[in-house]
Amino acid sequence: MKKLAQVIPELNEIHDPELRARVVAVWEEGMELGGWTVDALAEIPFTLLAEDVDVTFIEHVCTVCRMCIAMERVMADAYGDRVQIDHDTLVAGALLADVGKLIEYRRESDGKTVFADMYRYLRHPFTGVALAYKHGVPEPVLHVIATHAWEGDKFKRRPESIVFHHADFTDFDLAKFK
Repeated sequence: MKKLAQVIPELNEIHDPELRARVVAVWEEGMELGGWTVDALAEIPFTLLAEDVDVTFIEHVCTVCRMCIAMERVMADAYGDRVQIDHDTLVAGALLADVGKLIEYRRESDGKTVFADMYRYLRHPFTGVALAYKHGVPEPVLHVIATHAWEGDKFKRRPESIVFHHADFTDFDLAKFK
């Protein structure tokens, strides 16, 4: 956990130690299943759906999580209790929303990251929910994972998912902007 927390310091933003441990366990299993190491997280492209994106997977995860925390703080300052956002759900959801990419992607022998066979059947919101569910991650966090991408567009997003969804797509749209 210590090495993962150095790469993802936002793990320390999860106040509940049990939830933090579950989030770490999901990351560890995702890395194991996908054949990734903590060091390799900095080499994985954040998306394979756009050309020449100069943002890594781990940069995206950490940046979007920090964006979510900032949005939560701004809304709390502006609206007080009129907007209810659960901090731990928001942070855990932000850190796990893309964890399924660890098994959606694979590294070829030449070092290039490509879609794994899993991508033909399931995208990362589905595999991320499956991994998180297996580790006992609470349903509100599963909701963020499940609804963060276009797969969740037909589902009513809860506040934490709304915040994450917009932070995620802001980062995605700016990363691919040329």
